[in-house]
Amino acid sequence: MIVTTTDLQNSFGKYLQLCQNEEVIITKNGKKVAKLLPFTEDGPLGRWLISEGSSRYSAKGIRVSYEEYLKMTEESENRYEYIDGEIILLASPLYPHQKAIREILVSFSLWFKDKDCEPLDAPFDVILHRLGNTDKINSVQPDIIVICDQDKIDEKGKYKGTPALVVEVLSNSTRSRDLVQKLDLYMESGIHEYWVVNTQSQEIYIYTFTDNKLANILTFKGEEHAQSVFFPGLEVGLQLIFA
Repeated sequence: MIVTTTDLQNSFGKYLQLCQNEEVIITKNGKKVAKLLPFTEDGPLGRWLISEGSSRYSAKGIRVSYEEYLKMTEESENRYEYIDGEIILLASPLYPHQKAIREILVSFSLWFKDKDCEPLDAPFDVILHRLGNTDKINSVQPDIIVICDQDKIDEKGKYKGTPALVVEVLSNSTRSRDLVQKLDLYMESGIHEYWVVNTQSQEIYIYTFTDNKLANILTFKGEEHAQSVFFPGLEVGLQLIFA
């Protein structure tokens, strides 16, 4: 059976069951890019995991190595994240998600102009280690990051540092991961501040971390301005984001 990446994302559960009985080949722009295979104990391919990010499709206990993750990303045009040994397929965002990112990035870019730190938006790989454990690699693509350690960008243009601030805009497929798994990862990776933008409730939650522990949670809504704790003076009006 041959399916497109769009079909796979929209009906992942159906194709997950079908692959137990027949080969499912995934195409993008008319080209074959991946193959969905049933789990087996033998060989590295038996441990591939493609996940939409929804808890409905999580497969706890199935893990792949970082090297396997890199091989998969090199052979595919899709975007993935790698968290705690799980490969996560990133779905295409909707308009409210992209509008929120645009408005926040514009505000951040103006505020950080001529300052030592700079904001960047996805797609941009960020490598994180929990509690300084370099043996356990995580690779994520936050919607927006603020970096103050530009010296950690290597000669190939890859960033090897830790962002000071991270922004994630919630979507239906990433909500539980952003609020639980990524919150925990960002806290343990040395990030100072985490903004979560909820386009449905039109709220912004700001989590601040100290010594890899949660220090405070702030909620902004209505006509308020979301105000950074780590960067005093940095703020974004919610009406601008959710208009």
